[in-house]
Amino acid sequence: MSSATAYPVMEAFATVQGEGAHTGTPSWFIRLGGCDVGCVWCDVKESWDADAHPKQTVAQLVADAVESGRTTVVVTGGEPAMHDLTALTSGLRDAGLKAHIETSGAHPLSGDWDWVTLSPKKFKACREDVYAAADELKVVVYHRSDMDWAAQHAEKVNPGCALYLQPEWDRRDDATFWILSWIATRPGWRISLQTHKYIGIP
Repeated sequence: MSSATAYPVMEAFATVQGEGAHTGTPSWFIRLGGCDVGCVWCDVKESWDADAHPKQTVAQLVADAVESGRTTVVVTGGEPAMHDLTALTSGLRDAGLKAHIETSGAHPLSGDWDWVTLSPKKFKACREDVYAAADELKVVVYHRSDMDWAAQHAEKVNPGCALYLQPEWDRRDDATFWILSWIATRPGWRISLQTHKYIGIP
């Protein structure tokens, strides 16, 4: 694979990371098309069909990221790990950029990453081999039971992995209350808010 390797890209844009451990970090987001996880509350369902999005080469993607002036590039989806991302991470790293990924863990993890956010979903099981790569575990809370389900995943990640619970946006009032009550007696857990939505940016 090389800089000519191409991926289906729904969108790429400059923003600030709104979630998890890197909240507030100016970032360049690359949202790849393709997802077979199928979260019912997904807010980017238009990303699911990979064939619906034009392909861009690694060279194009890296050039746009460099031009953005951001030094952190977040690859998301959809489910980006459906694709072999080795060429993309090589290109980003060669350009001096940090490569982050957000994945459900439902597919093998490829590429060389500076930060891996694992966000497992009930709709498609996380692969056992992905847990060890996670720098951050971030579970979306839609039902009260999701917090105890998150704790089961936390038992599988490495010590030092950051642990986050994030209210699902449409249930944020109830879910925020549940999370704050739950983490009060569970050291190591934090709440992640979708800051970008609160301040009205992509």
